[in-house]
Amino acid sequence: MYENFFGMRNTPFVRNVPAGRLYRSPQIDDAIGRLKYTAKNQKFATVMAEPGCGKSTLVRMFVNELPKDRYLTLYLSDSKLTPRWLYAELLNQLGREPRFYRGDSKAELQKELDTLWKIQGRRVVCILDEAHLLEKETLEEFRFLLNTEYDSESNLSLILVGEKELWERKLRLKTYAAIHQRVDISIVLGRLDQGEVGKYIRAHLDYPGGEGELFTGDAEEDIYRVSGGIPRMINRICEKTLMYAYQQQKRMIDGHMVRYVGDHEMMQAETVKM
Repeated sequence: MYENFFGMRNTPFVRNVPAGRLYRSPQIDDAIGRLKYTAKNQKFATVMAEPGCGKSTLVRMFVNELPKDRYLTLYLSDSKLTPRWLYAELLNQLGREPRFYRGDSKAELQKELDTLWKIQGRRVVCILDEAHLLEKETLEEFRFLLNTEYDSESNLSLILVGEKELWERKLRLKTYAAIHQRVDISIVLGRLDQGEVGKYIRAHLDYPGGEGELFTGDAEEDIYRVSGGIPRMINRICEKTLMYAYQQQKRMIDGHMVRYVGDHEMMQAETVKM
């Protein structure tokens, strides 16, 4: 309801902002470049970050930039994924009927991947999200997808995406050594620094348009302080302060308004550590 008040054509600070209109920080730019290298050279990569620091956003921006005539993206996000359903879901996304036995499904998947790569010339990028929640058996099976052509090459690239505990509680342990040793690219996203928070806010406000600058410099400073530089928290704070400004019929958001929202509406603000 605040969009009309501020003359906006669209709603900012929401999850469905087009990928091409999102803020592209230097670390996101670097990560996209490394993921493109992963896709082009059929490598195995991991993407890790704290909750809310942009893992899914990075994946969305990366996939958006892949030429659709040269790459096919398969995306899985299921914390209860088992090896059998891993192959079944991948085959479903390829438009193929899964087999009853896991081994048969795996063979069918490899056949389809070979067709896509060797005949159609399309590289397959397989992304497994929420990987920190998966059991070792499933992660091992995901790794087995790389074992083609006698361990000399792969017919797809793999990307594991998860929170930092993917490394801390799993990949760094000796029992996961077979997976860790195969990782070619490791990407860790950090929080935004204070200067980037202002750029992030202005980039998201460029998307809906409106009546010029809405946040003062001290408001941006307080958003950084309350959010800890976590993009998801920045979105929540900005959304709530825009709503509060609309309710108060204020055209400009200052630090006092951000602090008020932080104190009264951001129940999680106290848990954000800098």
